[in-house]
Amino acid sequence: MILAGDIGGTKTNLALYESVGTELREVRSERYVSHEHASLQEMVLRFLGAGPKIALDGACFGVPGAVIEGQCRTTNLPWFLDEQELGPAIGTGRVKLLNDLEAMAYGMLFLQPEEQFVLNPGGPKRKGNVAVIAAGTGLGESMLLWDGERYRPVASEGGHASFAPQSELEVELWYFLRKKFGGHVSCERVLSGPGFQNIYEFLRNRSGTPEPDWLSARIRKGDASAAIGEAGLAKSDPVCVATQELFCSIYGAEAGNLALKCLAVGGVYLGGGIAPKSLPALQSGHFMEAFTAKGRLAAVLRDIPVTVALNPRAPLIGSAHFALHMTQPAKAA
Repeated sequence: MILAGDIGGTKTNLALYESVGTELREVRSERYVSHEHASLQEMVLRFLGAGPKIALDGACFGVPGAVIEGQCRTTNLPWFLDEQELGPAIGTGRVKLLNDLEAMAYGMLFLQPEEQFVLNPGGPKRKGNVAVIAAGTGLGESMLLWDGERYRPVASEGGHASFAPQSELEVELWYFLRKKFGGHVSCERVLSGPGFQNIYEFLRNRSGTPEPDWLSARIRKGDASAAIGEAGLAKSDPVCVATQELFCSIYGAEAGNLALKCLAVGGVYLGGGIAPKSLPALQSGHFMEAFTAKGRLAAVLRDIPVTVALNPRAPLIGSAHFALHMTQPAKAA
């Protein structure tokens, strides 16, 4: 039996899977409020104790934070995780901690066709490196490196790399954000939920037009990014439309940067919560135009498939398959 987890600062998903050869069948899953538990060990034991006693062949968890030598101090949770301590506590000798974006990246390999939306079909399908970029609460970037036999997930903190403006308008945005944040402007400052709001604030100030009362009311009620995004997709406010367009252009440029850095001939996947809600905007052309605007390497980018992941459980799926492949290394992806 395989145990998989997608650990979040707010919610955690745990699931048990039965392996049938190289396939997995979900047996049971639960969702927990992360901060209601003192540790991951406590949560896992609660989960395992709720069902019949089972023998674990392996376990893998996607965790919010950098994993260094099998250890992680989680972001937005007061937990310290250690593979060496976690294994004996939950009853298995095979435990792996992956950064949450590593787990998401690995999960992309196992998405069903209906769980994917193709933005760019690219050239002939090839085995090769894969890039994953995910704008949501923050900006995550990861890679799957093809070694000739299997894919190996690699974590990064690329979301905190410097934002590189590509137009005069984006240079103005960079100056605006540099002043607002008092220095370094990372990609995450523009490519995330809060980043979406930063772009809107910049464009609203630049336009000199007041925010419509109906939009102000919707923003006050809840998720400002969602309100702005929905107004942009509905084309009910020109500044919201411009926000969507600029966001998609910057998203495409950074996705193209990541694709070049790992030569992602195997494809680029967009994860996170923003892309599935923004498909019409992503299809408008701004994303792919910026993605391929790489001078002499433009033709290489045009041949790279670009896909939006529609299944929010990709990190859990990735953790489950990574655990399976730990137990069956000869049959790894």
